[in-house]
Amino acid sequence: MLRLFVALRPPPAIRDLLADTMDGVPQARWQDDEQLHLTLRFIGEVDRPVAEDIAAALGQVHAPAPVVRIAGVGAFDHRGRVDTLWAGVAPQEALAHLHRKVDQACVRAGLPPESRAYRPHVTLARLPRSAGAAPEIADWRAVHAGLSSTPFAMTHILLYQSHLGHGGASYEPVMRWPLDTGG
Repeated sequence: MLRLFVALRPPPAIRDLLADTMDGVPQARWQDDEQLHLTLRFIGEVDRPVAEDIAAALGQVHAPAPVVRIAGVGAFDHRGRVDTLWAGVAPQEALAHLHRKVDQACVRAGLPPESRAYRPHVTLARLPRSAGAAPEIADWRAVHAGLSSTPFAMTHILLYQSHLGHGGASYEPVMRWPLDTGG
């Protein structure tokens, strides 16, 4: 079985900007450069023939490359416990449009439609259960609340394979398709 997801990759200068925020929360497992991405659609575990169908369907997605900017930081919590720190992305309309196209391609390949609301973000850190509501989390959010970048384009859709290990997940890009950059 292959564990897959579809994502966009910010350019190096944006990944550097994001890396500069990765400090100040002692228990955080900060993402490394190879892990920084914006998920368009989580697929999960599929067998190789389904993965090939997904890749073929994704190759038929035509859309403009979204031009966005980094806009602030936030956190996701699960049952009252912060488990993820992230950077926001704005504007979100082009990303939502691309997400719908990717989701439709996945449905054509035999997957069920995405059931969760789409919330574009770049995950910066994962937090263990023991982190609780550490004051460092609130401090980190306050320090980086104004995080911002100039606009940038994300020019390719990438199909990633996720490998789970003791230190967390590692991501391997397995295919990529260009988006329309208008040039």
